[in-house]
Amino acid sequence: MFDRIVSDPEIFGGKPIIRDTRISVEFILELIVSGGSVVEIVRNYPFLNEEDVRHAIQFAAATLKSDLGLTASVA
Repeated sequence: MFDRIVSDPEIFGGKPIIRDTRISVEFILELIVSGGSVVEIVRNYPFLNEEDVRHAIQFAAATLKSDLGLTASVA
């Protein structure tokens, strides 16, 4: 499902990254939280494409969903 996301213990201690890059999913999320759009990220990192960025976001969401399940509550 997330064929663009890989993890290698030799790169960033195994954090998930975009395949064939040293750009982590975490970094993509930080760029988005800082106000970056998918288009801006691709413009600033031309070796990425929109699908790479979207896969990173989807991977993060799926990971959180599977880690948290439906047991989280809102205070």
